[in-house]
Amino acid sequence: MRKVPRRDQKADRRALRETLVGGCADAGASIGMLYLPDPDPARRVLHLALTSGLSREFAAPWSRVGLDDPIPVADAVRDGRLVWLGGQEDTARHYPRLGLVLPYDFALAAAPLSADSGDRAPEPTGAGLVFLWPGSHGPDLDRRERRALESARSRLTRILLRAAGEGLPLRPAPHPVVLRPLPPPTPGPAEAAAITAFVRRLPGGNCALDLNGTITFITPEAADLLGAPVSSLLGALPWEALPWMDTPTIENHYRAAAMSRLPRSFTAGRRTGQQLCFDLYPDNTGISVRITTGSDRAGPPEFFPDAAPEDTAPSRATALYPLMLLAATLTEAAHAQDVVEKAADQIVPSLGAHALALLAEQDGRVRIVGHRGYSAAHLAALDGTPVSADTAITQILRTATPLFFGEVSELLAAHPDAVIEEGMAAWAFLPLIASKRPIGSLVLAYGHPRTFAPGERAVLTSIAGLIAQALDRARLYDATHQLARSLQTGLLPHTLPRVPRLEVAARYLPAAYGLDIGGDFYDLIRIDDTTVAAAIGDVQGHNVNAAALMGQVRTAVHAGAGAPPEQVLSRTNRLVTDLEQGLFTSCLYIHIDLAGRTARLASAGHPPPLLRHPGGTAGMLDLPAGLLLGIDPEASYTAVEIPFGPGDLLALYTDGLVEAPGRDIEEAIGAVAALVTDAPGSRPLAELADELIEHAHRDAPRTDDIALLLLRTDGPDAASDPPDPHAR
Repeated sequence: MRKVPRRDQKADRRALRETLVGGCADAGASIGMLYLPDPDPARRVLHLALTSGLSREFAAPWSRVGLDDPIPVADAVRDGRLVWLGGQEDTARHYPRLGLVLPYDFALAAAPLSADSGDRAPEPTGAGLVFLWPGSHGPDLDRRERRALESARSRLTRILLRAAGEGLPLRPAPHPVVLRPLPPPTPGPAEAAAITAFVRRLPGGNCALDLNGTITFITPEAADLLGAPVSSLLGALPWEALPWMDTPTIENHYRAAAMSRLPRSFTAGRRTGQQLCFDLYPDNTGISVRITTGSDRAGPPEFFPDAAPEDTAPSRATALYPLMLLAATLTEAAHAQDVVEKAADQIVPSLGAHALALLAEQDGRVRIVGHRGYSAAHLAALDGTPVSADTAITQILRTATPLFFGEVSELLAAHPDAVIEEGMAAWAFLPLIASKRPIGSLVLAYGHPRTFAPGERAVLTSIAGLIAQALDRARLYDATHQLARSLQTGLLPHTLPRVPRLEVAARYLPAAYGLDIGGDFYDLIRIDDTTVAAAIGDVQGHNVNAAALMGQVRTAVHAGAGAPPEQVLSRTNRLVTDLEQGLFTSCLYIHIDLAGRTARLASAGHPPPLLRHPGGTAGMLDLPAGLLLGIDPEASYTAVEIPFGPGDLLALYTDGLVEAPGRDIEEAIGAVAALVTDAPGSRPLAELADELIEHAHRDAPRTDDIALLLLRTDGPDAASDPPDPHAR
């Protein structure tokens, strides 16, 4: 039997290239991109295999896209749907990361490559197609463009499915293949000579760039204006061949022209002081550049959309660095107020805004998250406004549609009852959208009237998207953090019992950073009028399980209070071991007989307490170091009895008070003992407790929770005040 020859994979790749380039031409698209899935499906990654009309430098950041990334092609392939972005503001609103990195005007369509299987679900290839149109494109796809897009999708899908069916699936190469668009007709010799003569007769100088930015043609007049010989400019990038052009602003003008395919104009000064005007005319093959001196024109021509007066908003290139810094800064914001502060620090100075406010909806009313530049009285009047009210802020919360007012009259025309704070003259009201749902609004106010150009609107919308994502994360963090802290503090005693002839002070302080919760605990248990038990401990770990075990240990100690300390620890140890949580806990338990003036202590691996007699020095008690609770169910503990007479002071603490990175533990305990020694006998224990906590923070950064319990016997009329466990 004759074998049916398999198709040549080279022919399939050639067919892909021809289909992509031809599809772009049929659709009138300026850029085409074909993404293929990673050979390993578990990696959930798309690789840019082919691109047309895009430079290799522009393609590099998008050569690898995760299927879960907020990128149009990823959404299209993952969800099996067409993604359409009708312009710069649309891109910034729905894909703020993309809008921030590419703040240029273009329209985009991203579509999955899948075959219609009749009644069955479409047969996917895991690949995606992206077309970009110039910035002059309207907000919608027309019928011809949609037909061309669907035709290219269908042809590309057939090629991929056929190759896979024959056992030769097409895989992405290590680097994207950059294709040239269909070239224009080649002129004959006479026409070429006429074109050259025409160019040389034009005033000023002229040159041409390819889509990579490389100079492919330049007249001697242009080289003279730029201050370099033709030989050093041909084949070079302008900002590399000419140091005075090596600025982000100039390179950004080229990028904007290459991406948007729109004419563009800007002025740059040589180091000699001469001002040069550059007019850029892009198409799908490159960019034509006309160079003239500043004296050749009175002002920028009206048909260049990016020409603007000197006092307008900062250019996108000028704003790009602070915006990228904002994106990096917001990743460090843990709490909602951090988001407000970091956003205000970056946005207000870089964009020339006068004030900023972040607002959210809660229970149908406007709530102020934070602000900068606004008066507290002005925002206090807004706080609590029903979302149903007719104001710009509530309209944003209801519709999630940006609003821009360039002067006071525009705002009052839309909202006649608006309360305007003195000094405000223009506003941008931007929706905060995270995970495709509105979570609040960003208000930027300016001190002077202004025109919000499309480019600036897109940048501001991108900013709002970044802030929305950061604020959403921060509010979730705040809520989870509060829940965790509530769990932990809810398991600690809110007040301690009053015990005659015993003064008590207690403090609990969580670690200064992070969401983790610990298992530090303390307790004071009144057994009768002259007998009291005290306990302190620290469960291993910083999580919800540790906090839960802490509550169980505290309950077990409570249940056994009154028995000898060694028995209380033994019973608690068996309970912790039976729970089989894999966590261990230290514990110090003290049984105090106020009538007999004695105290019996037993320790399960806990730091030794400090004891100070009146007029003496504080020192560590030498207790048998029993095994931590939860290791061995048969572990036994030994109690030690000590005198505990009038004026004696016991300091119980967890290791957070004395442990710090790089600090000797005995030295740290000695420093605490010195503070206890120096405290006058008449000084209230609450003041001493505060001093010990302050010392711990001054001494070294703390990474663990602190629990502290101070006990001092006194005369028969003394009684403890209920301490605030969370006070410092």
